Amino acid sequence: MAQKRESGKLVAENRKARFNYAIEDTLEAGLVLTGSEVKSLRAGKANIADAYASDEGGGALYLINAHIAEYAQSRVNHEPTRPRKLLLHKRELGRLTGAIQRQGMTVVPLKLYFNQRGLAKVLLGLAKGKKLHDKRETEKKRDWDRQKGRLMREKG
Repeated sequence: MAQKRESGKLVAENRKARFNYAIEDTLEAGLVLTGSEVKSLRAGKANIADAYASDEGGGALYLINAHIAEYAQSRVNHEPTRPRKLLLHKRELGRLTGAIQRQGMTVVPLKLYFNQRGLAKVLLGLAKGKKLHDKRETEKKRDWDRQKGRLMREKG
């Protein structure tokens, strides 16, 4: 009997990206992984906090600095922070590389997860870096929304 797959299992999330960057657009991309990397992801051993996507030449985007821990039960392992190729359609790839080169934007991973079919996917965000005063405004707004919610609960 075949095993039932978990649908949409979240492996890693980059929560700091939404604070440091203004996310303008998101898109889903596949990853080229080795067997030990997939096993390690299924165990939930990944970190994408410092990761970004870059055009390393050759007409492809690579996920740089994403840490996927080595799989403990394997003798033949992978390098934890190696560049991993992102699988994108040609039109999406051209749009992202154009935004990186012309507009000075950054492509950051927001989530790393398994879809319903059991394939590893990464949610990429096309982002522009926030200045310090923008970060302060975001924090003020978040605090006010939290305080407003408390006041509304107290008043009924």
